[in-house]
Amino acid sequence: MSFTESFVEVAGCRTRLRRGGKGEPLLFLHGASGAPAILPFMEKLAQRFDVLVPEHPGYGQTAEPEWLENIHDVAYFYLDFLKQLDLRNVTLVGNSMGGWIAMEIAVRDTSRLKSLVLVSPAGIQAPGVQPADIFLMPPEDVVRNLFVDQKLAEARLAQPEDIDVSLKNRHTTARLGWEPRLHDPFLPKWLHRIDVPVKIIWGREDRILPVAFAEEFKRLMPKAQIHIVDNAGHLPHAEKPDQFVELVCR
Repeated sequence: MSFTESFVEVAGCRTRLRRGGKGEPLLFLHGASGAPAILPFMEKLAQRFDVLVPEHPGYGQTAEPEWLENIHDVAYFYLDFLKQLDLRNVTLVGNSMGGWIAMEIAVRDTSRLKSLVLVSPAGIQAPGVQPADIFLMPPEDVVRNLFVDQKLAEARLAQPEDIDVSLKNRHTTARLGWEPRLHDPFLPKWLHRIDVPVKIIWGREDRILPVAFAEEFKRLMPKAQIHIVDNAGHLPHAEKPDQFVELVCR
């Protein structure tokens, strides 16, 4: 399934958007490493959905607007994005930092959302669970810890790196998630406002955000469905694309 690339102006921010497929809209929000390429799971989802893959403000080829200060700004940006593109009945899928953004969107307004799929999401703390500190780890170690299958890690490390884009992504991630580390202390008390179905998908061997976080999410959102993917790390959608797509479409 082929994807087209375009740039849309939202809230004064020139935003890179890849889009492909047909059906109801599915908006995928990427994690801290950005969305440099269309991956197999996106192509598989595009057989069932109209898949939109934007790059967040401050990431990749999207502009870094003056108004970007915190994760809440990104949530309001995407509410404007949904309105400007007139997207309705949206399946909102977010991985890691993208999952955090997805929740920040949904606690504010679910009127254009059909469901929420959170994939190894950041955004909260869990008693006794310690996430990896991606800001202190060497970038190569971060990549290796994303995957159980180290062949996938080696393949990612072998790809040519755009140093400017990589530094831009890290800078924006630090702006949004440095202090406090990768969570919003005020988010948990508002998660009850999410009034659309929620699925949470986690890799059992996640070494970035341990799977034990899923239990805290279940406590905070008791109606959420929890799916644990065996032999997968922080990116179950990349390591187990067929199983991931089946879970999203189920």
